[in-house]
Amino acid sequence: MDRQPAHIQRDESYRDSISTVDKAGKRVWVYPKKPSGKFTRWRQWFGYSLLGLLFIGPFLRVGDEPLLMINILERRFVFFGQVFWPQDFLIFVIGFITFIIFVALFTVAFGRLFCGWACPQTVFMEQVFRRIEYAIEGDWKQQQALNKGPMTADKAWKKTLKHTLFFAISFIIGNTFLAYIIGGDELLRMVREPAAQHAGGLIAMVVFSGVFYGNFAFFREQACTTVCPYGRLQGVLLDRKSIVIAYDHVRGEARGLFRKGEERAAVGKGDCIDCKACVHVCPTGIDIRNGTQLECVNCTACIDACDHMMRGVDLRTGLIRYASEDEIADKKPFRFTVRMKAYTTVLAVLVGVLATLIVMRTDTETTVLRTPGMLFQTRPDGSISNLYTFKTVNKTHHDLPIRMELMNVRGEIDLIGNALDIKAGELGQGEMFIVLRSDQLEGMKTNLLIGVYTGDRLVEKVRTSFVGPMTPH
Repeated sequence: MDRQPAHIQRDESYRDSISTVDKAGKRVWVYPKKPSGKFTRWRQWFGYSLLGLLFIGPFLRVGDEPLLMINILERRFVFFGQVFWPQDFLIFVIGFITFIIFVALFTVAFGRLFCGWACPQTVFMEQVFRRIEYAIEGDWKQQQALNKGPMTADKAWKKTLKHTLFFAISFIIGNTFLAYIIGGDELLRMVREPAAQHAGGLIAMVVFSGVFYGNFAFFREQACTTVCPYGRLQGVLLDRKSIVIAYDHVRGEARGLFRKGEERAAVGKGDCIDCKACVHVCPTGIDIRNGTQLECVNCTACIDACDHMMRGVDLRTGLIRYASEDEIADKKPFRFTVRMKAYTTVLAVLVGVLATLIVMRTDTETTVLRTPGMLFQTRPDGSISNLYTFKTVNKTHHDLPIRMELMNVRGEIDLIGNALDIKAGELGQGEMFIVLRSDQLEGMKTNLLIGVYTGDRLVEKVRTSFVGPMTPH
């Protein structure tokens, strides 16, 4: 994407490998300098808000349901107090496609803004674990010296304290995610009970916490540069009109060290004083001056570092900023391109379809199937009966008494057992006979329309088929 003037073309071989792996394939540990500045403060407050919402989310309720719960074990999903079941599969598919289109549109227009500001990996790493590391081990130079130095009592204490806190926080994070699966109330119940009653779950949680710990203590930026596919997608989604964190090479080149009282333009120097402050603060170890790269997560640390140095040498800030390549190279303002309009149109259609499906979503979801292997039965009065099994999901917050009636033919529905009263958010099932007179049959197969009622209110219609003799009696 990046286009440099012909007289400052540089070696592009750095794009052949990621910045955190050397030529021998060995991990290059990144020691980012502690960032500061307005963007860092804004990201901190935004990140802390997201963390607060994450940790209290399992305990927030809308009516009698949690705000968000993804109970994979029971196949019960709650979003903003609305219960969804596997029967709502179409809504999930449309919702997932809508999310993918939104990500694509957002990336086309604003680059990896999500990665730098809202991605859980970045938020936890930069606003929690890295902060603890700075508080215990010091800034980047102190961390380097500590790791290279011999094992002393002070080093052992700092490392033990840091990794103990890392695992404790990972354990809290693991339990928080568990609360989103089983519900906050269920988690609190398990915590209050003796650990021996939940030994298997506790072991699984320790293992899960260990994965979190390993990620944030050791794997770190490798999750973004080698595992997450989003960074590779930007090569397809970004173009010269996308807003990214960009170095203004037109204004900054040629680079040169700052000399007090020197007229930089007169000696052929740009505004970049080659201080490498932007490199020192980068959590993925890249040089943003080389242009948009796979490893860049748009964390804004380089913007704050560069602006601080520009103010220190009395030069204009914004040498590194949110901008598009067209804005920097050709001085073109941001435009809503044809591609963005196309994505927006598709997104609007999908949102409309998704909203329609949610609005038209019924209180129940019923399936009625003829019992496998059962033929029709001829009764003494000459009528024909079929045996059916049915399942009804109650998607509401209250209990529903359910009854069924035939809507397109006159016939009887004989429920086997007691009347159906389905608890809120639960699945009810049973068996029933449907009985028709022989003169009501349309041949070997008769289509039926069944109305599902709660009280006098029709909540949904279900279609099934009725099998009779080849020739009606």
